[in-house]
Amino acid sequence: MPRTMGLDVGDRRIGVAVSDPTRLIARPLAVIDRRMQDALGVLHELVRAHEVDLVVVGLPVHTDGKAGEQAQRVQAFVALLGPMLAVPIRYHDERHSTQTAREIIAAKKRRRRDEHDDAIAASVILQRHLDDLRPQDWDLGPEI
Repeated sequence: MPRTMGLDVGDRRIGVAVSDPTRLIARPLAVIDRRMQDALGVLHELVRAHEVDLVVVGLPVHTDGKAGEQAQRVQAFVALLGPMLAVPIRYHDERHSTQTAREIIAAKKRRRRDEHDDAIAASVILQRHLDDLRPQDWDLGPEI
């Protein structure tokens, strides 16, 4: 069953997350070192292995919503990645995703603060995208 993949593209690392087959829940998958020779190939293989049919890339925009220098670097990376993948790529506003990831890690107290925040940030970006796709009037059951 197809899934959606989320990417948090940084200058040194790429956080990767994947949805469950129902596209309701995002989970951290991997952190890829961008300096490795075949980082694009690793992403291509993850897309294939997880039967991904859509990739959502966090776009770092300023608080005023304007794209800056980092957003341009992410778009340049996606321009290289896009032709390698046979799936559509969409951008999603990633404002505060790394901060949210660090808060999640701190709450769990399982890892050092910066150890895996890239993959968790990717899952935050992907979860926000998945949540945006849900109908607003979707019945989630009784309130507690």
